[in-house]
Amino acid sequence: MDVGQTLNPAIDVGQIEGAFIQGYGLMMLEKYCVSPSGVHLSTGPGTYKIPSFANIPQVMNVALLKNSKNPRAIYSSKGVGEPPLCLATSVLMATRKAIKAARLDSGHVGFFQLNAPATPDKIRLACADKLSAKFVEDDVKDKNNPWYVTL
Repeated sequence: MDVGQTLNPAIDVGQIEGAFIQGYGLMMLEKYCVSPSGVHLSTGPGTYKIPSFANIPQVMNVALLKNSKNPRAIYSSKGVGEPPLCLATSVLMATRKAIKAARLDSGHVGFFQLNAPATPDKIRLACADKLSAKFVEDDVKDKNNPWYVTL
């Protein structure tokens, strides 16, 4: 990551790791829920799933670009936050490729839609095998079902 002339490498690496994990949560876990009457049900970490120790990488290899300068900033530094957050879309794209492979194994070809967040239930249903087919059929029959899932 290009952070310019780092003021503190440990802080920059921590910021990069934190932003990536925040983006990972946004892409893969943090499903916001709203009641039929419009009340926001997921109002904080107690009511929606955020990344925890159990579902983040145990090893994250972060490297800082050497000899990078930014003559227009204080001490030739650069901001860190947004690029690693956006890089977390790589997890969503890798998940999409894995689902595509699972679908091909089950004989399903063609387009499928997978919206973020790609929560575990969406991933499982998107694999479209014999087990998940039963749940998709039931949901299509009753779109007023509160458990209706749009992949």
